[in-house]
Amino acid sequence: MRQRPSRPRLLQAMLDAFSLPDLRRRILITIGILVIFRFIAHVPLPGVNLQALQDLFEGNALLGMLDLFSGGAMRQFSVAAMGVYPYITASIIMILLVPAIPRLQALSQEGESGRNKINLITHWLTVPLAGLSGYGQLVLLQRAGAVAGANPLPTVTIVISLIAGTIFLVWLGELITEYGIGNGISIIIFGGIVAGLPQLIGEGFLAKENFTGLFVYLVIVLITVVLIVIFTEAHRRIPVQYARSVFRGGRMYRQSGSTHIPMRVNSSGMIPLIFAMSVVLFPGIVASYFAHPDQPGFADTIVRWFNPSTALPVGAFYWVFYFILAVGFTFFYTMVTYQQQDLPGTLQKQGGFIPGIRPGKNTATYLSGVINRITWAGALFLAFVAVMPFLARTFTNVQQIQLSSLGMLIVVGVVLDTMKQLEAQLVMRRYEGFIK
Repeated sequence: MRQRPSRPRLLQAMLDAFSLPDLRRRILITIGILVIFRFIAHVPLPGVNLQALQDLFEGNALLGMLDLFSGGAMRQFSVAAMGVYPYITASIIMILLVPAIPRLQALSQEGESGRNKINLITHWLTVPLAGLSGYGQLVLLQRAGAVAGANPLPTVTIVISLIAGTIFLVWLGELITEYGIGNGISIIIFGGIVAGLPQLIGEGFLAKENFTGLFVYLVIVLITVVLIVIFTEAHRRIPVQYARSVFRGGRMYRQSGSTHIPMRVNSSGMIPLIFAMSVVLFPGIVASYFAHPDQPGFADTIVRWFNPSTALPVGAFYWVFYFILAVGFTFFYTMVTYQQQDLPGTLQKQGGFIPGIRPGKNTATYLSGVINRITWAGALFLAFVAVMPFLARTFTNVQQIQLSSLGMLIVVGVVLDTMKQLEAQLVMRRYEGFIK
């Protein structure tokens, strides 16, 4: 271990990182690509009415969620307006299709080459999804008067530009993954969310007259961040022993080694919240096309019930439904990913076993019981994070700050993942890490 002056661990780690040429190059590449992303997010498409666009986003929660993934580019209707959202959708679709389609399941078991083929399919699936999403977004903006004209040639040009912007951002994310630090797609989303912090701080100044409520609001946010860190890192260790035979001196000896399987409490990440938010917003978005404020009817009632901005008591329905969906989708997604991993089969093939549990069916039953129990904690945690903005606004009466729980989950998760990768790079080069 190298002797260095006494400094705070994090500061010393950053100095060590920049003192290493290859690690410094990775960090600078990541920062440079993020700068390029922010420039692309401000390249506008033609025929945009900025004031009408601003009014539309203030009254549409679904567009606000999509704007989260585009890093504010959708609010300006730039070339990168779709962000990496179509790629995320394509990835989720492929995760669900792999266990259902035998050919894809066989590809997933072919190692690196099979994963590369699935990744290629995901990229091709991103193109039509980006086209459909871009066209739907364009039609919505044209109906709201935020984008002028509906001629075929400008429409095709804008849709192609939106597809190109999405693919370009995905390419930038993969460059970060290969040559930079962290998961590139997550870093791109992270950069967009962080770029909105000045606006969030400005919203906080608008609520400065309610100082007590603002202070309590900030305390709730800090507690939520701490809980996100705890539940992101929490896992249950399942002890595993491996038996193997070795030849020594012409004789066969049985040797055993022990390790553990870390089963995460929140193994599904942010995906259940994306599913839940999409489902809970969908009825209101569809009903908004048929709503008539001058003659309120059934469609207007649906819009009110499925709108996160509706006042209590009707507004509570949206958040209760969101809470239930978050719990349900957490179990669903966790079970899908658990079945794809096939832990009991992998253990049996590698000669591993859980002490006191017979291999095969008994091991599968035991692991399923464990994952069911710990998923309850992860599901309730995600559900609480989902409704945290509603609880914070209700108890503090601070309505000016529009905080996204999904955005908080993404930011904290990306920071933790990037810090772990940087820690691994430093430890690998015999430098002291900064994560205790």
